[in-house]
Amino acid sequence: MAPITSTSTSLLCSSTIEIFLLTGSSAQNSSRVKRGFTMAPSCQITTHKTLLCKNSGEVLLCRREAMKIAMLAALPLVESLKSDSACGASLPAPEPKKLCDDDCEKELEKIPMNKTESGLQYKDIVIGNGPTPPIGFQVAANYVAMVPSGKVFDSSLDKGVPYIFRVGAGQVVKGLDEGILSMKVGGKRRLYIPGELAFPKGLGAAAGRPRVPPSSPVIFDVSLEYVPGIDDFETD
Repeated sequence: MAPITSTSTSLLCSSTIEIFLLTGSSAQNSSRVKRGFTMAPSCQITTHKTLLCKNSGEVLLCRREAMKIAMLAALPLVESLKSDSACGASLPAPEPKKLCDDDCEKELEKIPMNKTESGLQYKDIVIGNGPTPPIGFQVAANYVAMVPSGKVFDSSLDKGVPYIFRVGAGQVVKGLDEGILSMKVGGKRRLYIPGELAFPKGLGAAAGRPRVPPSSPVIFDVSLEYVPGIDDFETD
């Protein structure tokens, strides 16, 4: 005899298929074996099917039918995942936070370029009125690091806190070390760092972050926020 199949559809958070295999000679004296398949909990419409096999000769057929049901039930889930992925891909990437906005960029064109003996170049966006950090002191600075095209590959603004490091101690790239050492607290500067003062090994690309090739030039916008302990140092 042909299997008995019942089907129902309901709105659930998971897709479950229950399959009963009746392995006896008739429905009255057969043993019933349940096979369950549970799908991931993302689909909106769940198809619930119960498949009954009336005798042992039809068990294999029922198992094949069970696999078909499982595959068919998975289709709405696959389509849903594709749709979710497409929606996520269409969302625009958030604009990176900047230390120098559009008005600042226009003003930057009028500011003269300074160049040091090492090849570092910089423009002072704002000249601070606080102390200059001594070598070996910790400094707290915000920065936005960019490749020459202007794409951001790292930023303290995204982390929400200034970056603290010991200036002149080799804890950051050489160009940033040198650029910070001649700044005053409250100042803001754009550093044009040549490849030999940047990342000798480069930086790999990541989600939303461009690749930095080895020893390639980079640009840092930096603001020197404060120098912990500098007041005690100057008092002494």
